[in-house]
Amino acid sequence: MKRPLNWLIGTAGVVFWIFAFGYILFAVDVMRVPETTGQRADGIIVLTGGQLRIKAGLQLLRKGRAKRLLITGVNPQTKMADITRIAGGDSKYLKCCVDLGYEALNTQGNADEARAWAARHGFTSLIVVTASYHMPRSLMELNGRMPEIEIIPHPVIPNGFRDTAWWLDPKTSRVLLSEYIKLFPAAVRLVAMRAFSGETRATGSNAATRSTGAL
Repeated sequence: MKRPLNWLIGTAGVVFWIFAFGYILFAVDVMRVPETTGQRADGIIVLTGGQLRIKAGLQLLRKGRAKRLLITGVNPQTKMADITRIAGGDSKYLKCCVDLGYEALNTQGNADEARAWAARHGFTSLIVVTASYHMPRSLMELNGRMPEIEIIPHPVIPNGFRDTAWWLDPKTSRVLLSEYIKLFPAAVRLVAMRAFSGETRATGSNAATRSTGAL
């Protein structure tokens, strides 16, 4: 009786330390000051969750880093006038080049909304703006739905997040832990989507081969 129990305790201990080590690596990575590049893209996707993200996306648009911008997951009560206020009253780029997406309720919805928007405009590359801690999961959801589109991350560290000693701030640690846990189902979805798309391509290829052989 003791041997199975010891094995169970030992396994649980190993799993816990792997989980804890992974969490520390995740937290250290997303709390680093983001590296910025001058890479351009067809469009910009801003995942709502704070004014800092919207300001960062609009700044990229002003710099000519993309042709158009989508703010996805917008509250139904938010109008373009509210975005103009966030932009500091500068409506030049808002009227011509900014779209508001109201359908997304979560990160998966953001990815679906972004995919439809990119397809509608024929975009093949996107800059994604969201919080640094939210970026890994966002990339998983976006890459799973748009494997053919180049995704360029532009992470933003939210106001109130400490750049150092994040483990001493209970609020920051809670947010990071919650996001780390959400990574696992997102990773499973990404693997499933890629496996399914691979099967679909293989099936289509086999069907084309059979059709060619029949001719």
